[in-house]
Amino acid sequence: MATPISAQLVQKLREATGGALMDCKRALEESECDFEKAKDLLRIKGLKTAEKKAGRVASQGAIGQYLHHDGKKAVLVEVNCETDFVARNDKFKEFARLLAMHILSAKPRWVRKEEVPADAVAKEQAMIAAESADEMAKKPEAARAKIIEGRMQKYYAQHCLLEQPWIMDDKRKVEEFRKDLVAAIGENVTIGRFSRIEVGGVGE
Repeated sequence: MATPISAQLVQKLREATGGALMDCKRALEESECDFEKAKDLLRIKGLKTAEKKAGRVASQGAIGQYLHHDGKKAVLVEVNCETDFVARNDKFKEFARLLAMHILSAKPRWVRKEEVPADAVAKEQAMIAAESADEMAKKPEAARAKIIEGRMQKYYAQHCLLEQPWIMDDKRKVEEFRKDLVAAIGENVTIGRFSRIEVGGVGE
C-alpha cells in the first residue's frame, strides 16, 4: 500500500525547490516520500526543462540591483526572460537581486567562459605551463593537455559568473541555479550585462 502524501510535505518540497505542486507530488510518489530523493528527481526534471528552453528568445526581463550597506558599492545586472509577465514574478526578481549580491561579492569579469578573450585564455594557459613545467616534463602530451584543461576550469570558476560557486550555496554553480529558475517559472532565463561600481574605484 502506497504511503499517504500529506499536503504539508508537498508544500515543503515546493518551498525547497520552487517546483509546481503537481510535480512535487509526483516526485514524492516516485520516491516513496523520500524527501531528498524527491528533490533530486525534481532537479533532474528541471535540467531537462532548461535544456529544452535554452534556444528560446529571452527579450524581456529586469535589472537586478544591489547597493551595499555602506553606500559605496553597487551592482546592476540584466536578467532576461521571455515575457513581461515573468519579469514581474517574485521568484524571478529575487533571483536578479541575489545575483547582483553575488556579483558584488564574487567579482566576476565575464558572464560565461565563451566570453573570455582569446588572448586572456592564451596568457593563462602559458602561465599554467610555466608554473607546472617540472610536472609537465614527466607527463605525456595528452596528460599535459588534461592538466592545463583542469586548471583552466579553476580559472573560469574564479572569473566567469555562470561557473562561479553560488554565494548562497557554494556546492553548486550559478548556472545550476539559473536552470532551477527556468524549471520553476517555465521560461528561458539568460544573464546579460552587469556592472560593478565602487566609490574611488573603477566601474566594471
